[in-house]
Amino acid sequence: MKEKKRALGRGLGALLESSNYEKADGSHIGGNSTGAIAEIPLNLIETNSDQPRKEFDIELLQQLADSIKQQGIIQPITVRKISKTNYELISGERRFRASKLNGMTAIPAYVRQADDTQALEMALVENIQRQDLNSLEVALSYQHLIQDCGINMEDLGNKVGKKRSTVNNYLRLLKLPNIIQLGLRENKLTMGHARAIINIESEQDQLFIYEEILKEQLSVRQVEELSRKIQDKNSKKISKAKTVLPFKYEKYSSKLAKQFGKGTVIKRNAKGKGNISINFKNDEELDNLLQQLLNS
Repeated sequence: MKEKKRALGRGLGALLESSNYEKADGSHIGGNSTGAIAEIPLNLIETNSDQPRKEFDIELLQQLADSIKQQGIIQPITVRKISKTNYELISGERRFRASKLNGMTAIPAYVRQADDTQALEMALVENIQRQDLNSLEVALSYQHLIQDCGINMEDLGNKVGKKRSTVNNYLRLLKLPNIIQLGLRENKLTMGHARAIINIESEQDQLFIYEEILKEQLSVRQVEELSRKIQDKNSKKISKAKTVLPFKYEKYSSKLAKQFGKGTVIKRNAKGKGNISINFKNDEELDNLLQQLLNS
């Protein structure tokens, strides 16, 4: 018994001694187990499919497992009963997984009474408040709370301690192209980068900026400046007969003009059809142009 208390951690062991407490075999002390702290067999706990965190760093999990081996479980996980003997995890999946890595058979847990919606809300809010989710995971959590739990923006902001504008900024990330959302999930760019991109209307321009971030390792400030240039260009008034050339191709057009002369332009209509025009003044310039093109 002494060995078990050490495994739980000195502070938690004392808490268990003075609380309603379920034993690992499923029996409990103190009457109604709901609201109690219980030591529950790991094989009786099911994970929550709606858990916002989908990626778990193996190295960090092992570090947590090593810490638990030395210090024990300092903070219990939170579960709810879904049958007479089985439980569903509400929060604490990293602790749950790390305990499994250590070969533990049971883990201390708060047993909460909650229906599906309440369990989802508790899981999402707890994960958001831990502040270790990436920005896309936070955005998806907010979306879940609004769509699946029926929480409005104002109440959501109060629950997670954020301004309504902050919540909205996260939700806007879900409008970005899938490849950029994946980049956010994989931490290839930050929330600051994404907020600069989201202000661009053209998906093609958004993807161009994303490619530039990866290729040039652009800072948030540089992305903001690039986004402003694109917005300024797209906001210029043009005649109905002309179509704005996407920034990506305008950049190439500038490079061609430097190489082949100022009269070099790329023309493109709304359907993507067009031509590249190169001017020359005489046969000598034409010969030089042809030589450059054929040797390139």
